[in-house]
Amino acid sequence: MENKENTLAIHRLLALLEARYAMRILWALADGRAQTFRLLQDSVGGVTPNTLNARLKELRAAGVITHGTGGYFLTPAGEQLVACVGTLVNLAVRWSGEGRMPNGVAAVRMGRVSCAEDKAS
Repeated sequence: MENKENTLAIHRLLALLEARYAMRILWALADGRAQTFRLLQDSVGGVTPNTLNARLKELRAAGVITHGTGGYFLTPAGEQLVACVGTLVNLAVRWSGEGRMPNGVAAVRMGRVSCAEDKAS
């Protein structure tokens, strides 16, 4: 039973990350600075207000971003998620043999949270 639950949890997480512009939003917030809706729209690039609003609602519902007086920012769970995705990107780059990291990964690599850190405990 636990394996099925784990598999479903992974599928839900991957579906969240696969949604159009979701990763760009997370990368835009990875530096720890809050961003307004308009600034996020500019940072993400090419996203319509309706699509950005939908992604922000999904990411907020998942608990990885929140909205405060300064704008949108990553929650501790979001910081951990970005660190883990950054680790996966680094692994993919190493495996691909390209030897270069895409935009945003450097900020993740120098982040405050490690992928292995368990914020739930």
